[in-house]
Amino acid sequence: MESSEHGSSMSSPGVAIGGTLPPGITEEEAEEMQVELIKVEDEIQTLRQVLVAKERHAAELKRRLGISPLSEIKQNLTKGWHEVQCSNAYLTASSTLEDIGRSDAYKRTQETLSQAGQMTSAALSSMGSVIRNRFGEMRALPYSNSGNSPSFKSFEDKVDNMKYKVMGRSNGESDHSPPSNNAPF
Repeated sequence: MESSEHGSSMSSPGVAIGGTLPPGITEEEAEEMQVELIKVEDEIQTLRQVLVAKERHAAELKRRLGISPLSEIKQNLTKGWHEVQCSNAYLTASSTLEDIGRSDAYKRTQETLSQAGQMTSAALSSMGSVIRNRFGEMRALPYSNSGNSPSFKSFEDKVDNMKYKVMGRSNGESDHSPPSNNAPF
């Protein structure tokens, strides 16, 4: 076969494109390498064609068997998760976590956090009761409109100031905290 049929990089027998041979290679060796290169490229092209045909055949078999791409993904994920669960790293980490869960330090920390949660819940409940009572007191004031009473305004300023400190500035608000005549809670 001639090199022009295969898109060879030979411009003339024995001379590579670029005009000169690499050092240490004779013209005969270069020609042998070119022939071998052409054969290897032909084999690669043949293998590509065979691979495409095999992929088409596999896709047709999957279609006829009712195997969808989604079911393949599910199967691959299941297989991958199983491999993770069987891996030494996963088994070691799982064992370590079990050991930590049985340790006295973990149990003490868990108890402490549970108690802190209960105390926080009780404090928030108590604070809610105080606020509810305060609103009740403000409603009982002799003013015709308790929402405009000095007590209510003072409370409102404190709530705004607390909100600012807890949540920070919203978009569009100035760089200064809301004006307040009273100290925060």
